[in-house]
Amino acid sequence: MNCTDFLAKLTDYFDGQIDPELLIEVKEHLGSCHHCEVVVDTTRKTIDIYRGHQPYEFPEELSERLRTAVMNRCKASVSK
Repeated sequence: MNCTDFLAKLTDYFDGQIDPELLIEVKEHLGSCHHCEVVVDTTRKTIDIYRGHQPYEFPEELSERLRTAVMNRCKASVSK
């Protein structure tokens, strides 16, 4: 399993809807790939915050950068 394969199965992994054999491959990949381990950790923390309804206030500068990036991506996908 490579990182692309892993990321394609990330939702199933978190939902617990993953085939047991594939789960073994995912866990093996996580044990050897620091980047995907960080993705899982960050995603898990995001889910926990969301479920706990713990608001997190972004600094205004970061919020504006995120808004701009999202809008730029939207505009780019519409123009294709």
